[in-house]
Amino acid sequence: MTLIKSISGIRGTIGGLQSENLTPIDAVKYAAAYGSWVKKQRNKETHRVVVGRDARISGEMIQQLVMNTLVGMGITVIDLDLSTTPTVEMAVMMEHADGGIILTASHNPKQWNALKLLNNKGEFLNAAAGQEILDIAEAGNIEFAEVDDLGEIHKNDAYIDLHIDEILDLPLVNVDAIKACKFKVVVDGVNSTGGIAIPLLLEALGVEPVKLYCTPNGHFPHNPEPLKEHLGDLMKMVVDENADFGIVVDPDVDRLAFVDEKGEMFGEEYTLVAVADYVLKHTPGNTVSNMSSSRALRDVTEKHNGTYTASAVGEVNVVEMMKETNAVIGGEGNGGIIYPELHYGRDSLVGVALFLSHLAEQKMAVSELRETYTSYFMSKKKIELTPTLDVDAILKAMEAKYASEDINTVDGVKIDFPENWVHLRKSNTEPIIRIYTEAKSQEEADSLADKIIAEIKAIANI
Repeated sequence: MTLIKSISGIRGTIGGLQSENLTPIDAVKYAAAYGSWVKKQRNKETHRVVVGRDARISGEMIQQLVMNTLVGMGITVIDLDLSTTPTVEMAVMMEHADGGIILTASHNPKQWNALKLLNNKGEFLNAAAGQEILDIAEAGNIEFAEVDDLGEIHKNDAYIDLHIDEILDLPLVNVDAIKACKFKVVVDGVNSTGGIAIPLLLEALGVEPVKLYCTPNGHFPHNPEPLKEHLGDLMKMVVDENADFGIVVDPDVDRLAFVDEKGEMFGEEYTLVAVADYVLKHTPGNTVSNMSSSRALRDVTEKHNGTYTASAVGEVNVVEMMKETNAVIGGEGNGGIIYPELHYGRDSLVGVALFLSHLAEQKMAVSELRETYTSYFMSKKKIELTPTLDVDAILKAMEAKYASEDINTVDGVKIDFPENWVHLRKSNTEPIIRIYTEAKSQEEADSLADKIIAEIKAIANI
């Protein structure tokens, strides 16, 4: 059981001992620290915070604890109840709120939950703000409101619909072209809130949704990370239903992957590549993804005469670099689409709408569209951390070992070889070292990853 306190939020497993897991006491402690931070940002009589959650089993319990803690601090809560991460981000902007909290552990299994924290722009907090909240929590001198100054909870379950309306109004979402195609699409909502939001979006676009695991009860039918090895049921149903393609999202709907009409993975990395291709065709400009993302985005960007930039891993880092370079599209290779025309957050709903627009205008099957992009293959592996494992020392040793190659140490260690690359970094959300590699074949990517893992184990004597 684990509790991870980081600048990106508070993430842990439900149950167990206080301060070692995400217990009710820990949920209250960090919600109070966040509420205190929110009140310090703006000197005003009343403050408002948007709160929403994915469908995981512990969500309702954690949400009640978090909301009532904020009420106890004199903060008004806008309760979205079951929602998506991008919908909460949109609601913060549309409500002119002072912040937002999304209760989700993203792709982690059902025993996990988390408080993901937003600023008044509906964006994830930067490192300084995240650290300040951690410091407030540890200081333990949080001031609560007196009885006449308690906050209130206002429920609003309209925001998924409002989010969809904003997407339909985007100039690049070609609603008429999509409706004319009469697409049929299978949706794997992993029994979370994507099972609510994605079918509603598809119906609004004139697409026939075929629902698979779209009951938002939090009982994930497979590992919720949208990777090929977890999606056998979706791949089979796309073929059985003679559908145009399949969609899968993670529990909080900020990661998006596709399955083509043959039941084959489009490639998680290629979600952003395809959407960027469409956006750049209509609005030429720059792109950003993180250092663990595919070279394919760089290729597409340069095809449209734009400039590609790599950021450190983490949505907040991608957003910061997108603002610096005035990027028109960006995101992460894990299927996260950030389209600033709508908002600065990973958003599977806008990704689906832009992908459908691209497909409708290209008038080709999903498998044919995939063939228009350079094929790169990625291996994503990990090493579990132990108390004796010195990650910094391992990364330093690997940096020294490959000093003659193109090395980037902005975020862990990335080694760029002429024909492939490897990125090593400690995860912000799990007790692991991530090893990502990319090459021109899956065998080469896997072989490189295994070679690097063996070298790390030799250095660490494990």
